[in-house]
Amino acid sequence: PGASMKRMVRRFVDTTDSSEETPPVIRRALPTVLAFAVVCPRVTPVAAQVPDSSLLSVQRIYGSPDFRPEPFGPARWLAKGAAYTTLEPSKENPKGQDLVRYDVATGERTVLVPAGRLIPAGDSLPLEVQGYSWSEDEQQLLVFTNSKPVWRQNTRGDYWVLNPSTGKLRKLGGPRAKPSTLMFAKFSPDGRRVGYVRENNLYVEHLTTRRIVALTRDGSRTIINGTFDWVYEEELDDRDGWRWSPDGRSIAFWQLNADSVRNFNLINTTDSLYAKVIPIQYPKAGESNSAARVGTVPAVGGRITWFQLPGDPRNNYLARMEWAASSDEVVIEQLNRLQNTNTVHLGDRRTGAVRPVLIE
Repeated sequence: PGASMKRMVRRFVDTTDSSEETPPVIRRALPTVLAFAVVCPRVTPVAAQVPDSSLLSVQRIYGSPDFRPEPFGPARWLAKGAAYTTLEPSKENPKGQDLVRYDVATGERTVLVPAGRLIPAGDSLPLEVQGYSWSEDEQQLLVFTNSKPVWRQNTRGDYWVLNPSTGKLRKLGGPRAKPSTLMFAKFSPDGRRVGYVRENNLYVEHLTTRRIVALTRDGSRTIINGTFDWVYEEELDDRDGWRWSPDGRSIAFWQLNADSVRNFNLINTTDSLYAKVIPIQYPKAGESNSAARVGTVPAVGGRITWFQLPGDPRNNYLARMEWAASSDEVVIEQLNRLQNTNTVHLGDRRTGAVRPVLIE
């Protein structure tokens, strides 16, 4: 308190301390009141404090780059494990990424594909690499970009092939392919072709002649070739639904028939002024599932051989499928709808006959 407060307290003491009428309790409290009035500092507004940037806060942890890990990958092995490649931000093209090779034994770093080589003709920006793979001979690069969501993950987009030695870059799919419609593109074992799914059909594209062969033609909203419906992705984590044979002469793939699956209507109230109804094929418990089957087709096109699996295809899941060691047999895992019996079959590519090799 200021001097005025001190004078007021002293006057109060002078007028009351000697009075016989002053209650004893007040006389005993006066020294304490005086001491408090003398030593208590004046209360003033506290100035706004500048936040300490070294202290942790929710905003600093989640809203700043201070604790973000250094990016790494996706990585791909090369030279039978003697080296690997990964993507790193480009110094020459700040909006692009370099594909860098690291030697495992020495750590030597080499830029295999600078971001400048990933600029399409007529464009000024490099492709945003969202995925990539090398051909078996490591002479060609397959780049995935411009991806869009299918169910939970971005599994459709555009694919480009780059020959690092020549710098030639070109887009796959041909003139009929709409943007962001190719899925699960993969080099053939000989590196001369690329197979992919486009709008629920399977295709093989020859890299030298650019000839595109349609392996299936019945793909639609309810006939799904080479990929999956909502149930298979959600419950079995299946997305990529086709495989090259080891010799590259055939392709094995799933086909789902969802014509009996009822729609569940979602209401979209955020994308436009008026709400939109989006029908999603979604089988509830006890309702009809998609009918699934697995077949093989020559990579040059031709007749499809379907495997003769037992049981109702709508009440069994074909959870996994891979080629066996040879190019004549396919391994198929069949799970019943109750999910209490799992059977692994070995199927003959030429006849479609199957035999169980494991039952759990």
